[in-house]
Amino acid sequence: MLRVDVEKQLGEFSLAAAFTSESRVTGLFGASGAGKTSLINMIAGLLRPDRGTIALDGEILDDTDARVHVPPHLRRIGYVFQDARLFPHLDVRQNLDYGRRMNRLADDPAQRARVTDLLDIGGLLDRRPGKLSGGERQRVALGRALLSKPRLLLLDEPLGSLDEGRKEEILPYLVRLRDEANVPMVYVSHDAAELRQLATEIVMLRRGRVTALGGVKLLAGTAT
Repeated sequence: MLRVDVEKQLGEFSLAAAFTSESRVTGLFGASGAGKTSLINMIAGLLRPDRGTIALDGEILDDTDARVHVPPHLRRIGYVFQDARLFPHLDVRQNLDYGRRMNRLADDPAQRARVTDLLDIGGLLDRRPGKLSGGERQRVALGRALLSKPRLLLLDEPLGSLDEGRKEEILPYLVRLRDEANVPMVYVSHDAAELRQLATEIVMLRRGRVTALGGVKLLAGTAT
């Protein structure tokens, strides 16, 4: 379970959001500037709330009253950005292994094989990121995050930089990830059609405030 109740002042922008989710994919929906990225940056530990609490599976990650702030590298939360952020000097195999090594996890060939098969990236292992398409880079970024064995995966507009063709290419892999990886996700998007395909619960954010929380039916009739 993810429980969030936070406030943050960012210049003239005020974010005050609270929600609880036990969903496989919590879709964080809102227009650009609604505060979606700031909110998941707080969940990741990259940004500290001014006030409030964040808890995951019963563990307190942030509690401003108790002065608790678990640093990002100890949260066991994976993060996939809009741009894949792969290391250009490493091949795909080395990029995939980066998260495991940074988290000092034992090598797990069976898990690596499962993730490679899940995302269909076995044929890319010897390539450098510069030789990959946008969709391929995002699949590798997803694999890298999964191989760090996270208990929660944050995806910040992972299809935002892709054209429609590449989006259609990667969406089935995201559906497989939802159904087979057994890792809960918070999926950020301003694209209602995308979330209708992927999310199992929706948190609607507008101008830094949660305006609705519920099933994907909340997106009915929403174009963007």
